[in-house]
Amino acid sequence: MQYVTLRGIDRPVSRLVFGCAYPGMIEGRDESRWLDSVYGMGFTAFDTAENYGKSEEVLGNWMASRGIREELTVITKGCHPYEGRPRVSPGHLKRDFEQSLERLKTGYVDVYLLHRDDPEKPVGAILEALDSYVRAGKIRRIGASNWTLERFREANAYARERGLEPFSFTSPNYALARQVRDPWGGGCTSLSGEERAEERRWYGENGVDVIAYSSLAHGFLSGKVSSAEPDRLEALLDEGGRRGYMSPDNLERLARAERLAKERGRTVPEIALAYVLADPIGILPAVSATKKEHLERNVSALDLHLTREECAWLDLRT
Repeated sequence: MQYVTLRGIDRPVSRLVFGCAYPGMIEGRDESRWLDSVYGMGFTAFDTAENYGKSEEVLGNWMASRGIREELTVITKGCHPYEGRPRVSPGHLKRDFEQSLERLKTGYVDVYLLHRDDPEKPVGAILEALDSYVRAGKIRRIGASNWTLERFREANAYARERGLEPFSFTSPNYALARQVRDPWGGGCTSLSGEERAEERRWYGENGVDVIAYSSLAHGFLSGKVSSAEPDRLEALLDEGGRRGYMSPDNLERLARAERLAKERGRTVPEIALAYVLADPIGILPAVSATKKEHLERNVSALDLHLTREECAWLDLRT
């Protein structure tokens, strides 16, 4: 594992973030033995959310039973829409955040993200509410998941003008495969591709850390099914994966990842993660797995260097 130092977090943070949105944790099963293995592989950062079923409770019970809360960086999210209704308000934040603290069995979280945006509302009220939790020592850093750069900058301009805590984390999709349609609805955002290079550069130049979700394109880049079998690949993916990533260009990206993996003696997911890790702003990919060998392959991608030319070729730019 590799580790990074992040402002406001007084412990090493694993470069790969373990994502808790998988069936075992969502359904509330006791995942202690698996989380012990994840921690044993060097993961110290864990990403969850108020709406990930019972994953916060499973993570909280495990941390408490092992007595390791102070060794971990906990990232959680709130204000996700329910039944299509936006919930980005101080009242919803209070409900979600305080419930998260209870579930996680902790007095604070290291990073708290607004899970979705409500572009119809001014940013002021929610930033004032978040700032109050930061000042109370209950949140170390704040940010937004699936907010556009325009709204992110609007929020930080408001914070600067009033001396509030600004957003310093963002969590969009970023992967070799492009999101061709919104996988889950509700305003998912992506930083993938050269068309988003200026946005990525802005985050890097302004000290904003990026946690990328679906860096293996929701299983499209898992390597479980070859690009030569698109029907089998489509059957492997869930509805969001099919809607978000099934396209001729993405099949070609997968084929090139397969070819480069063979040349390098690596696997497709290692190539796909190495592509994300090669971005100069230092993205933190969120990864998840339920088998040790799969997670070990993700970790091994940290030692795989791709050249700029290889990245451009994988992305169909050459």
